[in-house]
Amino acid sequence: METRANYVLIGAFTILVTLLLLLFALWAAKYSSEKEWRTYAVLFTEPVTGLTEGSSVQYNGISVGTVQNLSLAPDDPRRVIAILRLQANAPIKTDTRAKLSIQGITGSPFIQLTGGDPRSPLLADTDRREVPVIQTEASALQNIADTANRLVARMDQVLSDENVRRVSNTLSNIESMTGSIAEQREDLRALIINARKSSEQLSATLDNTNRAVQSVDRELVAKLPGLIAKLDSTLTRLDSAANNANGLLTDNRAAINSFANDGLAQLGPTLSELRSLVRDLRRISDRLDGNPTRYLLGRDGPKQFDPAEFKPE
Repeated sequence: METRANYVLIGAFTILVTLLLLLFALWAAKYSSEKEWRTYAVLFTEPVTGLTEGSSVQYNGISVGTVQNLSLAPDDPRRVIAILRLQANAPIKTDTRAKLSIQGITGSPFIQLTGGDPRSPLLADTDRREVPVIQTEASALQNIADTANRLVARMDQVLSDENVRRVSNTLSNIESMTGSIAEQREDLRALIINARKSSEQLSATLDNTNRAVQSVDRELVAKLPGLIAKLDSTLTRLDSAANNANGLLTDNRAAINSFANDGLAQLGPTLSELRSLVRDLRRISDRLDGNPTRYLLGRDGPKQFDPAEFKPE
């Protein structure tokens, strides 16, 4: 009986050890598996229609993982949180971007990772959150949708009631102007003919002007050497005269200085005497005009016979 109990204990111990070894192997396999994968999060601000859990995640066209979970952001239901399970050796950098793409035209959607400068640090080394977040960029479909929305908004503005009214008024004005032009067709034709004649006359005038200018240019060019020679001769003479004047000034500097000092000092009294002499001459002239006989002979001239003064005795 005692031997049988020992066998039971040994069997139970063996089973327990086997279970422990199995659990350790499972834990080691899971740990090893977890070391080969990393978890990242992506926040989309656009609809992720067709994207499901298990969808592919590609880095520049190469599969590096799958979508592990999809959920709405608790603080903003307009955003979608995608949890990605990526290979540990995938070079997810701080400037790596994620966007929604479609395989072909009607294929299933997947997440495309792009970017990642070689000099940029790894996102896992800088983002200390439990799950690093990869930044997103708008997908091609989102860009097309945004562009279409902008075009629709602009078309609404262009086709507004106010613009339609303005276009109608413009067309009416064009129609009125066209009718007015049609009514004045003959006047326009005459105006065009006059303009053509004026253009021809202007062309002839310009031709005559060009010929006159060319003739003047030829005459000027022909006379230019003689003019230059005369100018050169004149400048030479002026230079010689200036040199002679400079020599005269140099030779007579003493006389000029003496005249400036003494002659100019005597000029004032001389002018006063000349002024007095002119006054005396003017008085003599007046006396000669009034009674030249008295002034020259010292007596009055003979009186003229006046019949009115004669009285017979």
